Amino acid sequence: MKKQAAVSPFTTRTMAYCALLAALSVVLARLIIPMPNATTRFSIEAVPIFLAGMLFGPMAGGLVGFCADFVGTLFSGYGYNPLFCLPPILYGVCGGLFRGFLREKTSIFRLALSFLPPVVLGSILWQSSALAFVYNSKGSFYPSLIYFLTSRSIQFAVTLVLDVLVIYLIVRTGMFARMGLWPAGDKTNP
Repeated sequence: MKKQAAVSPFTTRTMAYCALLAALSVVLARLIIPMPNATTRFSIEAVPIFLAGMLFGPMAGGLVGFCADFVGTLFSGYGYNPLFCLPPILYGVCGGLFRGFLREKTSIFRLALSFLPPVVLGSILWQSSALAFVYNSKGSFYPSLIYFLTSRSIQFAVTLVLDVLVIYLIVRTGMFARMGLWPAGDKTNP
């Protein structure tokens, strides 16, 4: 009896798409988006990461998130800190976990629901705690945590709307269906 070889979910085509999405995230995060300070950045860097998970699954999305964050630190003056890599990974993983939910019907409401876990758990709660720990750990942790929680809540309320609209408009064009990455005839309703 002959054993069949396991089929790898990471084909050359998938890895090429994921590399392009990671590179796009780095460009969107570090090179074309102004940063008013070290902790605030209004960008749509999560869009390619979420798309990687949505199109190729949670593992691919998580890896794209990690790679985009790691490579992106090479272009910033802050250096790499593993405390800050969780939110980008969460965007990719959640994109993959909500993949079936979004394939049924890609609506603005469903996309917003899919974005809520990484935004709330990763970008607001985890990242605010990490920023307060790293930048203000000598006695002023709680006041700085409250500051980061409030400022990042406003920041990510804005970016959540932008991220959802960008992905919704991209899916609505039918580009991914024509590429064979998303079901053809996807129902997209606001």
